[in-house]
Amino acid sequence: MGENKAIKGGEFVIRETPYTAVFIPEEFDEEAKMIRQTCLDFLDTEVLNKLDRIDAQEEGLMPSLMDKAGELGMLGVSIPEEYGGFGKNFNTSMLVADAVGGGFSFAVALSAHTGIGTLPILYYGNDAQKAKYVPKLATGEWKASYCLTEPNAGSDANSGRTSAKLNAEGTHYLINGQKMWITNGGFADIFIVFAKIDDDKNLTAFIVEKDFGGITMNPEEHKLGIKGSSTRQIFFNDCAVPVENMLSDRENGFKIAVNILNIGRIKLGAATIGSARMVINHAVQYANERVQFNLPISKFGAIRYKLAEMATRLFAVESASYRAGQNIDDAYDALIAGGMDEAKAKLKSVEQFAIECAIIKVWCSEMLDYVVDEGVQIYGGMGYSADAPMERAYRDSRINRIFEGTNEVNRLLVVDMLLKRAMKGELDLMGPAQAVAGELLAILDFGEEDDAPFAVEKKIVANLKKAGLLIAGAAVQKLMMSLSKEEEILMNIADIIGYVYITESVLLRAEKLLHTGSDKADYAKDMAKIYLYGAIDKISAAGKEALYSFGEGDELNMMLVGLRRFTKAQPFNVKDARQRIAKKLIDENKYCF
Repeated sequence: MGENKAIKGGEFVIRETPYTAVFIPEEFDEEAKMIRQTCLDFLDTEVLNKLDRIDAQEEGLMPSLMDKAGELGMLGVSIPEEYGGFGKNFNTSMLVADAVGGGFSFAVALSAHTGIGTLPILYYGNDAQKAKYVPKLATGEWKASYCLTEPNAGSDANSGRTSAKLNAEGTHYLINGQKMWITNGGFADIFIVFAKIDDDKNLTAFIVEKDFGGITMNPEEHKLGIKGSSTRQIFFNDCAVPVENMLSDRENGFKIAVNILNIGRIKLGAATIGSARMVINHAVQYANERVQFNLPISKFGAIRYKLAEMATRLFAVESASYRAGQNIDDAYDALIAGGMDEAKAKLKSVEQFAIECAIIKVWCSEMLDYVVDEGVQIYGGMGYSADAPMERAYRDSRINRIFEGTNEVNRLLVVDMLLKRAMKGELDLMGPAQAVAGELLAILDFGEEDDAPFAVEKKIVANLKKAGLLIAGAAVQKLMMSLSKEEEILMNIADIIGYVYITESVLLRAEKLLHTGSDKADYAKDMAKIYLYGAIDKISAAGKEALYSFGEGDELNMMLVGLRRFTKAQPFNVKDARQRIAKKLIDENKYCF
């Protein structure tokens, strides 16, 4: 993995990655696979047979499921052994999020507890705080929640009005304020609460125990989906928090929130993978069972198209998610080797790949929305029935484009983080962008003479990167400081960057499977090429929309010529490739890639 360790976050935009430098999910070892199977077995025996009871929020049911998950170690996979966990790496924790992702509201409760509820203490707590709280969170004896959002502070989290004032004795902070959309709020024992001390500009984080007093709640929210997830408004009325329960330093709360959300984003992406896999399984099985015109509907081209496209989009984002997860693990190992503290190294490694985390959050959540929508369509009228599995999946999916920062905010963050790293000299974006301008009229070489696997596709991806650099460079040069206000253009650029990352990831996975002799290799190649050719059209459309927004005259025409050249592709029979994928799904009667 030496080549992989040299990769910086966001560097994929300007650097080619060899297939040997990426991790693919087929490479998980037996221990990781056993952990995954434990999670899947738990869903089968404890969760999926209780979904109606969970959605009805049967008293005590969700906490009892969390207790049972804790007994199996599911809540402590990534927690160090010294605190009662298994001490597994980041990518293994991604695998757990994936496996549990098909658990509907239970998956939300578990993810909130193990992620945003526990990790702030694990990564930012002092030794005494970690020793007191983390072991009980690892076993599920104490349940955790995260109190950041307020009625007037959502995406702009640092504008929160919840206050904290030191009492006269200097022993406790008195917290007053209102938090909303608090997952696990109804049964949590521990709250990570963000508040501003006096006239501070930035938030400070506190570990608040339910028994501290001064905490009241509204009834459970009535929601479109994830109905079994406890979601409350929580009020703090002179809640007395011991001074030793301040988490990290004063005014460091916003940084905590941002860094923990980076982890939450990529973990959410992993969870949607598990959910999509389950939906595809149901859709394939129904298509094989449902007979119309004396044939199973899986025999019809329109249905086969849907199944193949669902599988392709899942396979693509899955490739990107575990690629990024391994990048984070490699960065962590390098930081530890350099002498950094473990907790700081965990945070720094995720922060390094915050761009990839945001991309994965967006593309995975939108993949799942596509998959569940087509799942309903395959079921037809039964898809609209609450007695069939698609209705719940359809409703529960929608929150993922809002959770952990809306997809709009995350798209803006992708470009913002890239440009800031370029300005700091961490990434050389402008050099390659200027070089691309000199290639506008060059003859593109797709390497027809090169018969190496994926040679043509790699050159297409390299050109797609140039398209992104062309447009981003032109936008920066033309709009300068006003670019930050042009959100539509920024989202166009983010779409190009995101599609490049996902496309490159699925190609690298397919190439690695080919070189390892996997029986998946031919199907992976089909899915990689299908995704690539779809991405070309989307990148072309996003690029034109951006250029039309700020270009003019001869300069615009020249850039459009460049965009057309950099989004040029050779013909590929996408229909036949989808047919091969659909046949494999239908024959196996499940998602089998």
